[in-house]
Amino acid sequence: MSDTVPPKSTTTPPPAIPTPAPTAATPQANIQPSGGIAKPVVVAPPTLHIDAPPPTSIRPHGTGVRGLTLSRGSMLFEGRFGRMFRALPAADFGDTDEQTGKALGDLATAMVSNDPPKDGADPEESGIPAVYTYFGQFIDHDLTFDPSSSLQKQNDPDALVDFRTPRFDLDNLYGRGKDDDPYFYDNDGKFLLGHPLSGAKSNPKACDLPRSQSKPARAIIGDPRNDENTIVSQLQGLFHRFHNAVFDDLKPQGYSFEEIQREVRWHYQWVVINDFLPKLVHPSVIASVLPHVAKHTDIVKDKPSLVFYHAQRDAFMPLEFSVAAYRFGHSIVRPGYRLSETVPVLPVFTRGGKFGEGLTGFQAPPDNWAIDWALFADIEPRDPDSTQRMQLAYRIDTSLVGPLGALPDSVGANPNSLALRNLLRGWRLRLPTGQDVARAMGVPVMADADILIGRFTDDKPDQDAWKPITAFGKVFEDNCPLWTYVLAETRLCQEKVTIQTTKGPTVISTPKLGPVGGRIVAETFAGIMLADSSSYLSQYPLWKPRYAKNGTFRLADLIAKALAS
Repeated sequence: MSDTVPPKSTTTPPPAIPTPAPTAATPQANIQPSGGIAKPVVVAPPTLHIDAPPPTSIRPHGTGVRGLTLSRGSMLFEGRFGRMFRALPAADFGDTDEQTGKALGDLATAMVSNDPPKDGADPEESGIPAVYTYFGQFIDHDLTFDPSSSLQKQNDPDALVDFRTPRFDLDNLYGRGKDDDPYFYDNDGKFLLGHPLSGAKSNPKACDLPRSQSKPARAIIGDPRNDENTIVSQLQGLFHRFHNAVFDDLKPQGYSFEEIQREVRWHYQWVVINDFLPKLVHPSVIASVLPHVAKHTDIVKDKPSLVFYHAQRDAFMPLEFSVAAYRFGHSIVRPGYRLSETVPVLPVFTRGGKFGEGLTGFQAPPDNWAIDWALFADIEPRDPDSTQRMQLAYRIDTSLVGPLGALPDSVGANPNSLALRNLLRGWRLRLPTGQDVARAMGVPVMADADILIGRFTDDKPDQDAWKPITAFGKVFEDNCPLWTYVLAETRLCQEKVTIQTTKGPTVISTPKLGPVGGRIVAETFAGIMLADSSSYLSQYPLWKPRYAKNGTFRLADLIAKALAS
């Protein structure tokens, strides 16, 4: 290979924070790369986020609650789903299920605001390009798939099986491989693409995903969830095109399909660690967990510090990550998006209307719905005052947009509030409180008065509307659901982010994941990648992306390479 090594960035690294001292509940992690090579692991079979409705009637006689007779702490160390904080007590929000449901329902209602879709600047915007919302969804579908879980019963984490490999291996893209899923590929090993899409001058080669002949036409891809909305489905298509572009570059040089696949995976892994995490996690947390990213060095010189993720045998998916911390992505969804210069802003979901009135997926999009990716990613500077501006993700805060509070039945029903579904799922899977996790981590615990519910904008009307979590019941005193706690701490962990536009740089105050949520997310990502003997961190820790530009390789560069194919 003729990979070039990029020079060190001239950007001043953010100040580091001390690594939290291990406690009795959090012994020092034993995952440290030895020369960058992790021990081979046996990975659990492929996992999902399918949330079924909670009970609407009294439990019938003879039907027990799954897991009721088990101890309140999961017996799992790892494999399938597990826990980072196994010894912490489960949070409850009432003396009965009904009281807890009422309390969580009141909190969920307060966490949903009714923002109409906007085709311009918005005070809820962060400094994070909107594409990272859906790249985060794409990553989630690569890591987790649990079709057996349900909100109807108290879930037993020991019985949750991760049917998706807990690795950053793009199995949501490649499926089971060229031999087992040959209908994804042509005879050479390039992805088959769907019918052409028009409407975006900057994306003349846009294509839909390959689809079945059924009505509605379903996408023929490695993970059907990557067709659940128009944006993530076209992002899946970009990864098809990126693979094909790498294939065209390397196949003439004698690279095998497996070697090309590895090249694609490693570029993706690089973006996850070096671009996605710093975009969303506060610099102080990045410096503590992944010092090589903060210092722009490598893991041989500056090894990751994993204090709470312990994969002693197999990589596993922490419930604190999948059910709470990583669901921060729901708060950064905009109520609507503009797809191109020819397709105006559309709401994220269609409720009671015809297809084409919203971005709901699982069917072929209109032929003119090609996405102009410069409206979502920082591919090129755009006019910030134009409808062709780059759209930005909403801020990570304790507020979800209206469409997520009233999901279509095809997405989620009974309850159809995503906020309530998240809160109920965390309770039924027996997660600890945010305060207890902060104490176990050895970081300052937020006071109830600092756990505010609302939109974390700079506008005074929004700030005047903030309410402490205890305003929704005494049951939340020093007893905050972990998901809400992770969102609330971002208000105290903001960073000034600069967006380059055609009218000069714009600086936006951007809430980022903090010492609890950020550390759970960063350690889970790093732990899974280090436990994977086929990742670039394990096999070639000094590897650099061949498609790096100016010493860096970001999601925008991956998109640009795909668009050129």
